[in-house]
Amino acid sequence: MSAKHFINDPTHLVLTALRSITLTNPATALDQDNKIVYRRPDSSYSSQVSIISGGGSGHEPSFAAFVGRGLLSGAVAGTIFASPSAEQIRRCILERVDPEKGVLVVVMNYTGDVLNFGMAVEKAKANGLDVEMVVVGDDAGVGREQGGKVGRRGIAGTVLVQKIAGALAASGASLKEVHNVAQLTADNVVSIGSSLSHVHVPGRSDVETSDLAANEVEIGMGIHNEPGSERSTGDLSAIVKQMLAHMLDPDDKDRAFLSVSKSDETVLLVNNLGGVSVLEMGGITSEVVDQLLSNYGIEPVRILSGTYMTSLNGLGFSISLLKLTDLGLSSGKSMLELLDAPAEATGWSAAINTKTWQNKGDVTQEQKESDGVEAKASNLTFDPALARSALTNALNRLISAESDITNYDTIVGDGDCGTGLRRGAESILSLFKESSSSSGDAAVFLDSIISVVEKSMDGTSGALYAIFLNALAHGLRSQSGAQPEPATVKVWANALESATNSLSKYTPAKRGDRTVVDALSPFVDTLSKTGSVKGAAEAAGAGARSTKGMKASLGRTVYVGGEGWQSVPDPGAHGLAVFLIGLSDGLQ
Repeated sequence: MSAKHFINDPTHLVLTALRSITLTNPATALDQDNKIVYRRPDSSYSSQVSIISGGGSGHEPSFAAFVGRGLLSGAVAGTIFASPSAEQIRRCILERVDPEKGVLVVVMNYTGDVLNFGMAVEKAKANGLDVEMVVVGDDAGVGREQGGKVGRRGIAGTVLVQKIAGALAASGASLKEVHNVAQLTADNVVSIGSSLSHVHVPGRSDVETSDLAANEVEIGMGIHNEPGSERSTGDLSAIVKQMLAHMLDPDDKDRAFLSVSKSDETVLLVNNLGGVSVLEMGGITSEVVDQLLSNYGIEPVRILSGTYMTSLNGLGFSISLLKLTDLGLSSGKSMLELLDAPAEATGWSAAINTKTWQNKGDVTQEQKESDGVEAKASNLTFDPALARSALTNALNRLISAESDITNYDTIVGDGDCGTGLRRGAESILSLFKESSSSSGDAAVFLDSIISVVEKSMDGTSGALYAIFLNALAHGLRSQSGAQPEPATVKVWANALESATNSLSKYTPAKRGDRTVVDALSPFVDTLSKTGSVKGAAEAAGAGARSTKGMKASLGRTVYVGGEGWQSVPDPGAHGLAVFLIGLSDGLQ
């Protein structure tokens, strides 16, 4: 693994890489502030379902270089290996693509991506748009037991879902048809990756010290530098044999996610993780094709080999197999026909035609006003001065606890939970200082806080809080009447229950999974039953403490593990409990 790069500033690297797409494909444009690449409006193309995807940078040509006719309408980029924020995604849906025929969001199964894209989808729906989402989890490197509630990660098979959905959308199909076909494709693809080395992220001073030995390969490696499921010292033949067994062995009940027989038509994708030479990729592809035929009797009707979804310059490759299935479309189009359809995107193996170059222009999507839905009053009144005072007490408590939360998260996670919560708390306090006036309407007051949280907090915790708070505001408004009335504890409890139910659509976390829900759920349940904020906060504290020694069922620890987790609480649950106890004390 090399720690040397031509561009060491990760922010500059991402922005210039995104700009390069617009230089090589004149049909695309860049919203630099939100890191969105999107198709330029063109009157010669009829309106169609828009396909949006995205994720952390470092996976190029996925996703931005897949923007173009016949594939994606827009792609949203995060920083390297980090999900884009819900605000970036929301702006892509509402401002950068054509929503007239509906929008389909295709996202890989990573917690941050699912939460942030999910929250943006909900915001778009609140604005009256017709939006659907498909989550792709094709990685056989993560078995059922290890993946648990998290499920399989999304890797290179995702590009086949995007290509087929994009081609169908370009043909004029409805959102319902495109959504169904995308989901069917996702359900029929399986993948696995392997690598000879971890990668170094530009701008990071740390260097991987536990890299693989010269004769080792990591099988089941993810695309974010995650460790694989096992290490092997075999040659290419043995490595491919083990990878295909994880994908196709019907006797491996932990990994037999897709049943493929000799009679099934299939598409094979051999994907370069970024650092394998074209010459060596040819040898790898031949080995995969030969073993599929000799060991499984599978002879793919289409073989794609190249660079589609990378892990920076990862010295590895992945194998994806798609089982072709009848789509049941009235048009009679098949998966294979849609896969073969031309796509005018630089990341796909298709040239940009002469007409597109001749039509090169500077037209961009006009800015649209999309921030009005949150301002709707709920007719639920409360004391804003008391709320500000109690929140200030709670937020200051949270800021003081940042070092403990960071320490806990360093042990069991990636160490950013405390700083993310502190950043959100400080931003809300700044809002209070900058604006002395506050609405006496509970939902409108909450909207101002939501706006700050969405802009200041990123990552998984930011997405969780943003989804929950948006759902909380909706829960308040759903109880509003024609005349103003007080926002009682019962009203808040009902809204909290509604928000908890909404959050469960985007995370399977339950009490006992060692997550923030271990503090949230006792708080909501106790408040609903007793009407006591103090009692509910105490229940949240007890729930957070109960996570000590609790084995995680969700989150990064499921994949990566960690040492010392038995002696510390879940950092997210601890942080929420600190906040809720501070809020309770401030209301006394």
